[in-house]
Amino acid sequence: MNVFIGDSSELILNGLNTILQSHVKDIKISSFFNHKDLKNSIKEKSVSLLLIDYTSKGFSLDKLIDLKNKYPNLLILAITPYSNAQTIVQAVKGGVESHVKKECSIKEILDAFDATIRGKKFFCADIIKQMRSESINIKKLKFKSFKIKSIDLSDRELQIVKFIAEGYTNSQIAAIVYLSNHTINTHRKNIMKKLGVNNTAGIVMYAVKTGMVSPSQFSFTNQDDE
Repeated sequence: MNVFIGDSSELILNGLNTILQSHVKDIKISSFFNHKDLKNSIKEKSVSLLLIDYTSKGFSLDKLIDLKNKYPNLLILAITPYSNAQTIVQAVKGGVESHVKKECSIKEILDAFDATIRGKKFFCADIIKQMRSESINIKKLKFKSFKIKSIDLSDRELQIVKFIAEGYTNSQIAAIVYLSNHTINTHRKNIMKKLGVNNTAGIVMYAVKTGMVSPSQFSFTNQDDE
């Protein structure tokens, strides 16, 4: 199996390379500092494992989702610093099999590696704890190919999509654009209908996918007046 590592940090790339070389014999590892070089090296016909920090410079979650859509057999183990819960949820829905934090022990990272190459999902204890605190069962999340369709959103709806993705509540958006909560809620319902989604996460995914926001831009908050 080919193993790819994507990270903007030379220290992380060399560290993971050394750890994996001592853990698995006869392993071929290729390291990349940016998404473009990584994408050009992955071949569709080979089953490969990608270890990646999609939050690091030169990479992004939306680009990673594109990669998974193009190569659905690619196994992905995300190794990132702290990420908010909704970003992790979107990563898993976007095709990430396993997710650990860079603060994890070497043993936990290797356990994640071993589980992922066997086709299993693995989440470090910190992420599981984080998901439970927000009542999210991460083990039930499934990959869902997300492709942009030609969707006719009005300028106002596009404006509201961006605000939603950035974590604003209905009441906050209403105050900014000088509309009533009821009108914002009506816009939200129409947006979800046009996008074919049934929750705020789907709107966020659309915003990330279309480049309206990046995963690092928005902080997901409880939408108390959805």
